[in-house]
Amino acid sequence: MRDAVAMRALEGLDPGALPLQALVDAGEPVVLRGIVRDWGLVQAGLRGPHEAMAYLRRFDAGLPVPYSFGDPGIEGRPFYTADFTALNIEVRRGVLSEVLEAISDHLASPSPPTYYVASLPVARALPGFTEHNDAGLAGQGIEAPASIWIGNRVTASCHYDTPQNLACCTVGRRRFTLFPPEQIDNLYPGPMDPTPGGQAVSVVDFDRPDFDLHPRFRDALASAQSAELEPGDAIFIPSLWWHHVRSLEPFNVLVNYWWRGSPSMLASPLPALQHAMWALRDLPAREKQAWAAIFNYYVFGPAERAGQHLPEAARGELAPFDTTQARRMRARLLALLNR
Repeated sequence: MRDAVAMRALEGLDPGALPLQALVDAGEPVVLRGIVRDWGLVQAGLRGPHEAMAYLRRFDAGLPVPYSFGDPGIEGRPFYTADFTALNIEVRRGVLSEVLEAISDHLASPSPPTYYVASLPVARALPGFTEHNDAGLAGQGIEAPASIWIGNRVTASCHYDTPQNLACCTVGRRRFTLFPPEQIDNLYPGPMDPTPGGQAVSVVDFDRPDFDLHPRFRDALASAQSAELEPGDAIFIPSLWWHHVRSLEPFNVLVNYWWRGSPSMLASPLPALQHAMWALRDLPAREKQAWAAIFNYYVFGPAERAGQHLPEAARGELAPFDTTQARRMRARLLALLNR
């Protein structure tokens, strides 16, 4: 696979004053070099994987946590079976110390089984961890609880997330390859259910791309940006950007923060997408074109356009949503869906 363009990187930033709003406004991915290098976990990891594991055990609440297990044959890539109807991993539950021990047992193996703890809420599983390992988003008025990702050499297939994402590489190195949202058609998304991690993923094997089977992937590569993160680096991934993430060491840990820039009263767009697929996708082409015009008028065009010719008191849901209007809309939709 050809090399992607190197991602923009910023160095020397004040860890206590991340320019998050400027990054969101720019809407482009960027690497933040060394921004969390002073974290306790990063420093432990620089001394070696066993030191990092011991550091994590200090905070382990001992709660059962879900994790993915795959045999060595999947080569660290949680994915689908050959017919795309099931996954090639097994979801198990165990205490974190047991998972760490299993990873430790295979640190020297060239072909280990896959162990992957994904998106584990830090506050619940590792109380006290954030005291010396925190990116300070709350100080900027951003509510974004930390999640932790722990595993060996795992590859997260290319996918997108709805929120903004600040991902901090704390132990091991990671290679990120990103694509802008409009590349979705060229990335060949897989089934929406099941999925290896909650979102549809690209079915292209980035190690061995089959350009006969997936010819448009060449066009996606023309827009790709990549970066390799060292321990202490972070990456800002804008909402809806596709990202492929490869962990490069026998033991790797990442801490990330997701947040939405929109008001909390607004609903998630994903159920709207699923409802639209159900209601509109299989209509005749002429009707779909008509609905596309309607959606453009009410949804995808300028927010104020649909109601600007009406008196303000008469605009109702055509006006910007407030908490009261959001509750009314939710109640109306629930009533319609439950008929």
